[in-house]
Amino acid sequence: MLAEAAGFAFLSALSPTALLVAAIFLRSANPRRTILFFLFGAVLVTLAVGVVLFVVLRAGGLSQPDEREARYALRLGLGVLALGVSVLLAVRTPPPNQDKKPSRVMRLAAQPGPRSAFTVGLLVFIPGVTYVASVQVVATTAADPPLVVLALTLVVAIDVTLAWLPLLLFIAAPEATRRRLDAVNGRLHAHGRQVLVAATTIAGLALLLDGAAGLAS
Repeated sequence: MLAEAAGFAFLSALSPTALLVAAIFLRSANPRRTILFFLFGAVLVTLAVGVVLFVVLRAGGLSQPDEREARYALRLGLGVLALGVSVLLAVRTPPPNQDKKPSRVMRLAAQPGPRSAFTVGLLVFIPGVTYVASVQVVATTAADPPLVVLALTLVVAIDVTLAWLPLLLFIAAPEATRRRLDAVNGRLHAHGRQVLVAATTIAGLALLLDGAAGLAS
């Protein structure tokens, strides 16, 4: 259960936008404080959504043995949804003036401060279908409370990796971290969408196969 949930959380953590924002914040007047508030926002929205999803799924009894079909039907449905999202990402054409009109996230990130960084953390880390998949693995598995708490904590920590990891690297090596983030963002600018499509497709296929196999057995 831990490995499966962590795998989906890792796919959810692959966010080119989060890396770009982290690079911007690390070049602000007070980088440590700014990215720390970014981390606070990321953890808050990820944890809140995770807890709500967990409570809803557990209230539906999907962790019970007699709800086996419903559990696998949910995974099948999430797989179809994830594949649908990956297709939309792949075929969607960016507006021709996208580079001239920064998104709300980029406008906020361009004015770094505690409030804007916190808001950006909330917006960037609004959970997607791969995060939902990781939480459903935990919520639909019959496990002791300590293991459930550990699993949810692990899922949240992995999902916000691109908020806390740049901070730790910056504390250890400020200039090297800035240079590496700038270099990574340069590559992601050209291939960021492909990364998102690949991650969502992998998660969708895994959920689809798992759900179909469970319903067929």
